[in-house]
Amino acid sequence: MKIARFSHTRDGEKSPVIDYGIVDEDALVVLAGDPMFAGFDTTGERVPLAKVGSLLAPVIPRSKVVAVGKNYREHAAEMGGEAPGEPLLFLKPNTAVIGLGDAIIAPPQSERVDYEGELAVVIGKIARNVRAEDAAEHIFGYTVANDVTARDLQEKDGQWTRAKGFDTFCPLGPVIETELAPDAVLRTRLNGELKQEAPISDMVHDIPSIIAYASSVFTLLPGDVILTGTPSGIGPMKPGDTVEVEVDGVGSLVNPVRAPK
Repeated sequence: MKIARFSHTRDGEKSPVIDYGIVDEDALVVLAGDPMFAGFDTTGERVPLAKVGSLLAPVIPRSKVVAVGKNYREHAAEMGGEAPGEPLLFLKPNTAVIGLGDAIIAPPQSERVDYEGELAVVIGKIARNVRAEDAAEHIFGYTVANDVTARDLQEKDGQWTRAKGFDTFCPLGPVIETELAPDAVLRTRLNGELKQEAPISDMVHDIPSIIAYASSVFTLLPGDVILTGTPSGIGPMKPGDTVEVEVDGVGSLVNPVRAPK
């Protein structure tokens, strides 16, 4: 099941509203509220996709975006090292989140801003000291992410907070898919040219292991997002470029890159 967060304007009204909906062929079946808290009760309203104003980031993390570094061996190698024996965790602020079609703003402080296509996991249930075998109970669904990185600042700072934390540096979307095929493939394209391609099964630390490890450090809350790492093929993007990250069965996340105003 695919769930969208979207804006639209009802007939006879001037101001747009934001709703959640279940994707049903060429329409969205409007939900009564945020499904992570209100369940999947519907209002009976159907909004044709043609009347949707825009698909918004499908989730705004209520507390944090947890990310895993160097979780594909070939990416670790291209960064000049080996994959860590345990998940390498860092955080991105929720203010970095944008949605489908929103612009990634290349900050003036950086001379190299990179794309990093990733699969994202959306937490649906409070998780603390969760065992790997129980991790699935705490997953609401999956979406697509771009862990945008100011690569030169990452190297300069020696830690990753500033390089990963700028506003617009965490595109998410286009929807949340509640099921994920184990053989799904992640792809990233820059201006239509394929740059990254790898099955999610290539992760060094799988999703249950990541949830178990992260929840042993801090409590994961409903709406928190985990970025599971990027495969090899990272590279720079510049204003005027368009980056697309796709995960089989989940969707395609497309964002333009812009200079600051």
